[in-house]
Order: sequence, then structure tokens, then C-alpha cells
Amino acid sequence: MTPSARPEGDPQDGVFTDGSATPNPGRGGWAAVYVIGGAIVAERSGADPATTNNRMELTALLEGITLVPPGTPAVLHSDSQLAVRTVNEWAPAWEARGWKRSRGPVENLDLVRPLVERLRSRPELEVRWIRAHVGHRWNEYADELAARASAAR
Repeated sequence: MTPSARPEGDPQDGVFTDGSATPNPGRGGWAAVYVIGGAIVAERSGADPATTNNRMELTALLEGITLVPPGTPAVLHSDSQLAVRTVNEWAPAWEARGWKRSRGPVENLDLVRPLVERLRSRPELEVRWIRAHVGHRWNEYADELAARASAAR
């Protein structure tokens, strides 16, 4: 993609994460790519034979944290509104209630709790939502890595 073809506000720094499962639930993949100044610094991806898209999105964020050296400010970009709202909005209330929702248990608590704890220990990191499938270069790249991880047997 040429620079002129990039959508307005196409970030060129941070960790870009994605996860998916096809079908959902089904075989899934996740990916995280750390980019500085439009160049890849590090990337990771993986798969799970029986999962959901939400679990893969949360896993991608967890793994993305490991790519950034401690003390280095960075934005973790996720195209999952559920994952972003989970860590930025809902988890503090769940934690205050003993990791319970007002209507039943917290789904994927085995991923949510460690994600929240790691982010708390890394105040230099921020999680932001990025719109999917609109041409954001590094979000599209993370999507491709996650799909390849999922397809690998």
C-alpha cells in the first residue's frame, strides 16, 4: 500500500493486535506486531484448535505486551471493541465486585484478569481501538498474521 492510499490517521507506531476464529467457536489465530516509525521491530503469532474470536483478541493483547520493552511507552491497537472496552471500561468494576459481573460470571476471566494486571504493572502502555478493514496498514498486517497462524496445522 502506498502512503497516499493509507486512511487518514493510519498509525505507524505501536503494537497492532488481532485475533479470530473460523468458525466461531472453532480454530483460531492471534497476532501481535510491534512497529516503530513504520518498521517492524518484533512480531508474534499463534493458534488454538478450539477457541473463540474474543479469546484470540485477548490473547493477542496479552502477547503484544511482551513485545514492548518495560518502561517504553506504546499504544496497543486492537480492532476488537469488546477487548478494548473490557480492559479500559468494564474490568475495574468487575474487579471491585470480586471479578464478577452484575449479570453472571466474567467470560474469559483466565485471560482478562492477567491482561488487566499486566497493563496495571505497565502504566506506559495504553490500549486503543482501531477500525478494522479500512486499510490501516499494520492492523491489516496483524489480521493477515492471525489468519495464517489459524490456517497452519
